[in-house]
Amino acid sequence: MDYIILDIEFNGRKFASDLPMEVIEIGAVRLNEALEPVNEFTALIKPVYFAKLNEFIKKKTGIPQEGIDAAESFPTVMTAFLSWLGPHENFLILTWGGEDMKRIVFDTRMHKMDDAYWLEAKYYDLLKGYIRYKGVSNDVSVEAALLDLGLGGEDNNAHRALEDARMTGDIFRAVFNELDFSRIQHYVDVFSNAKERKLVKNAIRIIAQQKVTPTWAMIAEHVLSNKISLEDPRKVAELEAYFDAEMAKPRKVKPPAAAAAAPAPTE
Repeated sequence: MDYIILDIEFNGRKFASDLPMEVIEIGAVRLNEALEPVNEFTALIKPVYFAKLNEFIKKKTGIPQEGIDAAESFPTVMTAFLSWLGPHENFLILTWGGEDMKRIVFDTRMHKMDDAYWLEAKYYDLLKGYIRYKGVSNDVSVEAALLDLGLGGEDNNAHRALEDARMTGDIFRAVFNELDFSRIQHYVDVFSNAKERKLVKNAIRIIAQQKVTPTWAMIAEHVLSNKISLEDPRKVAELEAYFDAEMAKPRKVKPPAAAAAAPAPTE
């Protein structure tokens, strides 16, 4: 089985907008079973909604506006990428976080292309695998992981998709024997974000500390409704399921305070 180290760049938005963010570059490295790089894919993509790159993206990625102007459309690039990938049964995709798969699926749908290939492809979130291996809770960047592993990383300022995929491949090789591949997954639509789920988790903890049993209705009405939009029923259902899962976990019970030592008997 091959390993596909995937990285994408997508255009940012300076202000909130209902228009979708779009993939503007794909970079991928194919590793064989011996974890040796055997092939690469890279392509810029001309966006539909945000044709002009903002200054943040140009500075972050180093992608020139002329390159975007001359790039092919998402359907054209994606057709070439799928041909390069081949049957999804023959490889495992590696990403640094879940955003890359999400953005590819979203843009595939935006362009009315069939998303079945991406929903059936197996992928492994190397970022989560890395932080489990390190025993930390906070996300880390590719560059920080490289530094931590003694593989360099301090000079990598420009975020181009292919270069990031190569660096992610270096991390993958370094920690391969420490990874839990039982956590291989398929893409699943997620309608809430980590901040919203953390609100639920913290609300459970705070309410429980007041010796009150938390309920979903209580949290939805008194915590979430004041901080996030609950108009999407899919998000509400997802957060409620997260609440149920958190409530099903065993709660930590503090041991009772040690009894004061009895006074020594007097004669």
